Amino acid sequence: MAAAAIFSSLRRRRSPSLEAFLAPVDLSNVALVQTLGIVATELVSRFSEKSFFFQRRNSRSLIRKLEVCLVFLDCLKDIDATLPHTALLCLKELYLLLYRSKILLDYCSESSKLWLLLQNQTISGHFNDLNLELLTFLDVFPLEEVELGVDVREQVELLQKQLRRTRMFVDEHVETLRTRFLSFLDEFENGRLPNQRELREFFVDKLGIRNAKSCRTEIEFLEEQIVNHDGDVEPTVAVLNGFVAFTRYSRFFLFGFEEDDIDSGAANQKKLKKNLIMQEIADTFLTIPRDFCCPISLDLMKDPVIISTGQTYDRSSITRWLEEGHNTCPKSGQMLVHTRLAPNRALGNLIMQWCIAHGVPYDPPEGMDASVESYAMASPTRAALEANRATAMILIQQLSIGSQDAKTIAAREIRLLAKTGKENRAFIAEAGAIPHLQKLLTSPNPVAQENSVTAMLNLSIYDKNKSLIMSEVGCLGSITEVLRSGHSTEARENAAATLFSLSAVHDYKKRIAEEGGAVEALAGLLRDGTPRGKKDAVTALFNLSTHTENCVRMIDAGAVTALVEALGNEGVAEEAAGALALVVRQPIGAEAVGKDERAVAGLMAMMRCGTPRGKENAVAALLELCRSGGAATTEQVFKAPALAGLLQMLLFTGTKRARRKAASLARVFQRCEQVTMHYAYASNSTPNRDSSFPSEVSVPISISVPVV
Repeated sequence: MAAAAIFSSLRRRRSPSLEAFLAPVDLSNVALVQTLGIVATELVSRFSEKSFFFQRRNSRSLIRKLEVCLVFLDCLKDIDATLPHTALLCLKELYLLLYRSKILLDYCSESSKLWLLLQNQTISGHFNDLNLELLTFLDVFPLEEVELGVDVREQVELLQKQLRRTRMFVDEHVETLRTRFLSFLDEFENGRLPNQRELREFFVDKLGIRNAKSCRTEIEFLEEQIVNHDGDVEPTVAVLNGFVAFTRYSRFFLFGFEEDDIDSGAANQKKLKKNLIMQEIADTFLTIPRDFCCPISLDLMKDPVIISTGQTYDRSSITRWLEEGHNTCPKSGQMLVHTRLAPNRALGNLIMQWCIAHGVPYDPPEGMDASVESYAMASPTRAALEANRATAMILIQQLSIGSQDAKTIAAREIRLLAKTGKENRAFIAEAGAIPHLQKLLTSPNPVAQENSVTAMLNLSIYDKNKSLIMSEVGCLGSITEVLRSGHSTEARENAAATLFSLSAVHDYKKRIAEEGGAVEALAGLLRDGTPRGKKDAVTALFNLSTHTENCVRMIDAGAVTALVEALGNEGVAEEAAGALALVVRQPIGAEAVGKDERAVAGLMAMMRCGTPRGKENAVAALLELCRSGGAATTEQVFKAPALAGLLQMLLFTGTKRARRKAASLARVFQRCEQVTMHYAYASNSTPNRDSSFPSEVSVPISISVPVV
């Protein structure tokens, strides 16, 4: 809100100069006075009949003062003599004062009632500032040098006297309401639910908020203030979240599930798609810093530990590796001197701070630094949590016994409630929302289906809810069915995102891949989906490819072919190359990729002009393809045109990981070259060789491999 941004700056800095708001025309003398007269006339005519629910007295007082200014300006237009330079400077300042007045009056007439209630004292201070600026203008303006009519001069002098006596006015009745509003939040803070009669008296009788629609408008405005919040503006974001939670609870507690919500369902759905989809998925599809990912699972590390070689892994992943009988470092291949695991507290603290900053759920392991733990606990206030908990109980009750329309509304509100905060996600699932949301996944109503699958996605972001979703009989199948044949594009895309979120748990990757039609549907979405749908699908397939037992299933379902095709799509090529790098670690995967002629060409193209991470993934995929695909596949890669130049470029300009992979691939080719040359020499030295057959020629690749 541009106006809100300027309004919030009124008490902190001066507004821009006059030229920032007026067209480049001659503003000297009469032209300036005429312009000011037009602005003042518009202000007076626009706001004279405007109804102000709050700040009524301050607004009316300001408008009356502007009316006197308008009379004063009309008189100046009739003066033939040139205005003195001092008067012109004062009139330019008057324009800025009129501009601020317009912003303030607009703000008071357009803002929500609850927001004006919270800002009552601050806004009263802004009105007082304008009074002081107007007094300064009249005191400085050279009235004695300008010929004014007697009646006009008297009005101006009377206004000066009134302004000198004016003090900041804060409406005591409004302050009482504001105090009452704050007291409701205190009740939630202390674990008590407000009385229904008192809530109805406050919202309906005192504020005139009489239905669910007007209450929803209030909530949306408060949420907008949270998004646009300035750091030095009161109340804080945490407190504002409490007021939003309290108002949402009051909406359903007082007005239930009114029909006007259903009537405007389509419009609301479009608004949700526009404003919330990216925010909902942001938690799931954040680009995680590579150093925060476990080299084994490629997932965000929750409990990083250091092994004897100095490499860091997530505790659960390296523990599983050791339990399987391995005695080497998964990354370097070195033999382990011992199997003790030392917590990497420094990295763990960095990961935790990153998660908190980006709203990613993170459960700190025991022993985490106290300072970081206290930072993580600076989460929503208890009032917000208790209000949201009470709201969730009402919504889940409607999911259970409400009408179809009420269930649709409840699913939408749970979707919104679960979009932020692990606490909200936790108690919504604990209260039993998942089984009811699962039933709505098969609803013939597209809105109900989309809201339920998106709510499931938002709930799944919290790790502990993943097990509840996966353990619910038929839930995974229902999500997969929405992915395959959902009523809307958004529903199918969010189903794919849900599978990605669930597959963050290693033990669930195989179950998801084995669910009938899941991998096929993801492959289809990767081929034919919208840009966002392709992103959802490729990230889900990437996660599934980290489980070695899913390789055959992905080949049979056409997912590997879809990943190869995706190498040509700039939006998903990076993730596709990363998934292929995992698939080709197995001989069967390398064979499948090697048979596709587009694979090597696509990876080469990414090495040439992809993103830094895309280049990493591409050269890693080629390296693994050579290691697992046998001599024929290695030769296929070896013969790719311009490969030597691309490797040389990566060795000197790539990221650290890209340089390391490029160096390894170069060494593979050097070994292959030596073997080929030895074979060719041995063949040429054979006495009985038929000279009619040309000897095999090997073209050497000259690559200097730096130490990385």
